Amino acid sequence: MKLHNSIVLRSSLVTLFLVLAAYDSFGANPGKLVVSNNSAICPAAKFTSIQDAINAASPGDEIVICNGVYAEQLSITKSLDIDADSGAFLVPASIQQNATSLATGDAIAAAVLVSGATNVSISGLTVDGINNGITECAPRLIGVYFQNASGNLRHAAVRNFNLGTALNACQSGTGVFVESGGGQTSDVEIAHCSIHDFQKNGITANETGTTAKIHDNVVTGVGPTNGAAQNGIQIGFSAAGEIRENTVTNNVWSPCTVVASCLTVATNILVTGSDNVRVSGNTVGISQVGIFVDGNNAEVRNNRAFAASVFEDIRLQGNGNHANDNSVFNGGDADIYLQGNNNFVDRNSISDAPVGILEASGSTGNHFVGNAFFNVALQIQDPAANNLSKRVVPER
Repeated sequence: MKLHNSIVLRSSLVTLFLVLAAYDSFGANPGKLVVSNNSAICPAAKFTSIQDAINAASPGDEIVICNGVYAEQLSITKSLDIDADSGAFLVPASIQQNATSLATGDAIAAAVLVSGATNVSISGLTVDGINNGITECAPRLIGVYFQNASGNLRHAAVRNFNLGTALNACQSGTGVFVESGGGQTSDVEIAHCSIHDFQKNGITANETGTTAKIHDNVVTGVGPTNGAAQNGIQIGFSAAGEIRENTVTNNVWSPCTVVASCLTVATNILVTGSDNVRVSGNTVGISQVGIFVDGNNAEVRNNRAFAASVFEDIRLQGNGNHANDNSVFNGGDADIYLQGNNNFVDRNSISDAPVGILEASGSTGNHFVGNAFFNVALQIQDPAANNLSKRVVPER
């Protein structure tokens, strides 16, 4: 009898060990934490503050944010899935510095700071900087800031990240910013978001170690402004990634009216100091330059670019770039500008501009095949080089 009991006990212990091992292998089921500041809307909520729920959550948990206005800044340092109802608004009051730029050392005040974490998902939230309370150029104001962090921002709205009229020349006020440094990495997807009423850039992804997938967003500048020269979407300074299927409009620096005297330009899409970036399927319009690539081996394909004032719908400065199958029309001095070597400009539809393609003198080995020209006085012209890289104002 004792032997039988011993065998049974051992068998039970082995079974328990296997169950625990399997549990450990697959991980604990993620918890769900519900946030609401109105118990009538979400009676099951255990938290009235989003940050309190973040602090209490374990890595991998889901945080559900019910309808309401939440006047707080957020700091996220662990893997979380944050899902907001469509009526959930994050509207921080008096946004304070909570980070420092890894590249420049500038003080940063971010409404949502994601730092040192992976697998952070934020969806459905409206992030509004209207009550930011910042009265000087510093700290730099940012809506959502991924710093050495990875994850995604989806189906979100980021708006009103600007300063007062007296400070509109400050290089501050960005909707979404992704940055890596110190040998760390950031891999972030920004998709199906609406970003508008920013002062400097809509979306920026910078520095070595950063990879950004930016797609299916609507990014709208403030229109003609004599303040900070805006860029709708920027990948720069050795960051990698793709910019596809976005609609980007209305980034115009109003003092720039003629080529000879234009000191600064605004862009809808800017690739600066980064190679191998893909820019595809975007619709861009109303800017000094619709798509500006200052880099090498970019793929600029199937975009629709129009209404570039002063300069071009597509400008390529670099080597080995491909501008194929784009539809460009109503450019300023031209529809496409090319400066560099061994680039390919093929199968584009080019219309309604003084010149179809400007190829800067001294550029060699470039290919022009199968382009269709409509209502252009000159198809291809070779003016002296006019490098805009020192007149564009990227964010860093």
